[in-house]
Amino acid sequence: MSDTSTETSPFDDLEGYEPRQIALDDLQGQSMDDAYDATMVSVEDGQLVEGKVVKVDRDEVLLDIGYKSEGVIPSRELSIRNDVDPSEVVSLGEAVEALVIQKEDKEGRLILSKKRAQYERAWGTIEQVKEDEGVVKGLVIEVVKGGLIVDIGLRGFLPASLVELRRVRDLQPYVGRELEAKIIELDKNRNNVVLSRRAWLEETQKEQREEFLDNLKPGERRKGVVSSVVNFGAFVDLGGMDGLVHVSELSWKHVDHPSSVVTVGDEIEIEVLEVDLDRERISLSLKATQQDPWQEFAGGHRVGELVYGRVTKLVPFGAFVQVGESIEGLVHISEMSAHHVELPEQVVTPGEELWVKIIDIDLQRRRISLSIKQAAEGGVVAAEYQEHFGEQNYDDEGNYIGSALDVDPEAQAQADEAWAAYYEDGGEVPEGAPPTPAPDAVSAEADSEAEAGEEAPAE
Repeated sequence: MSDTSTETSPFDDLEGYEPRQIALDDLQGQSMDDAYDATMVSVEDGQLVEGKVVKVDRDEVLLDIGYKSEGVIPSRELSIRNDVDPSEVVSLGEAVEALVIQKEDKEGRLILSKKRAQYERAWGTIEQVKEDEGVVKGLVIEVVKGGLIVDIGLRGFLPASLVELRRVRDLQPYVGRELEAKIIELDKNRNNVVLSRRAWLEETQKEQREEFLDNLKPGERRKGVVSSVVNFGAFVDLGGMDGLVHVSELSWKHVDHPSSVVTVGDEIEIEVLEVDLDRERISLSLKATQQDPWQEFAGGHRVGELVYGRVTKLVPFGAFVQVGESIEGLVHISEMSAHHVELPEQVVTPGEELWVKIIDIDLQRRRISLSIKQAAEGGVVAAEYQEHFGEQNYDDEGNYIGSALDVDPEAQAQADEAWAAYYEDGGEVPEGAPPTPAPDAVSAEADSEAEAGEEAPAE
């Protein structure tokens, strides 16, 4: 057997066959390391990149962007929201855009930021929206001092005064709600975006408000719900707009603070006082729906009647006496006694209760004139007092016949002292007549007789 045999291929007999090239040397003189580096993405600080989430940890996320190492997104750089769980923001396999913060940190890692990429993208959109006077929509993510933070791709600030058509006191219920708002201030250098939902509401509800105001007429009564209470009054939601009940229109009584009359959520009936179409303001009244105590008093009393009251205040020219709910009348100093009186405190003291006679009712000016002097002479007692003070004190015609000494002993003694001092100081006594006692006190003369051990007759 010959050892010089020639090997043949089955393809030798195929005409035109050219063997396929199995491997191609495309390094073109490069080393393997250089060739590997050439396949990697090149990145620079501030560059926007896109990659796939390959790992989610509690404090960071790893993103494959085709770089020689995976990029790291710290949890604080994931979202514009504070203290979020990374797993709530991204998920494995999700495509994410990020901004290169640092190409290599001290550990050689590529540091990325998802929220800054979102911020850069959002600015372009928001600037265009503001230029077009458009509207942005976002989720309320936080309550801060003075307002809300709205996620519109970046942190938009919505002041509390611009959340609704009226100022809102409790902002917490808005967290988690999606709101629409207008952009009223934009400053990229200061990273400042100020929003106004009120401006959006005013714009979208303009036609509805105009129609509502056109149908609202002064004098008509409506039911509404108290939406807010402030120092100067209360706002009432009428079902289309809010109207203001000024503190002076809350009650016929004096009101120290509106909260003493109404609270948020109260359903009340009010009367429309005024509709300002130009300023879109509605003035309302609660007291207009209530009985006017002055009308009620005037309707139930007449001049000449005796009423029981309490001294509320002394003034140089007399004393004010409360004779009904929120009703005070004046006892002029000339009507305090049959004798000359220098000072009201010579006859009465604040808090003292006594009978007075109505001598004039001026309903238009809301004034009642009273007299202690004439009450001492007796008269018809107002009906509401007759049962309270007992039938034995009145005659068949309703005239008061109770004892003139039917007063508090201590108050009587104080009045006696005041009159005694008055006469000792040279007080004028009517010519030809002994001193007459005060309406609710014995005279100085009677007092002297009592001191001498004699019984003082009541006049």
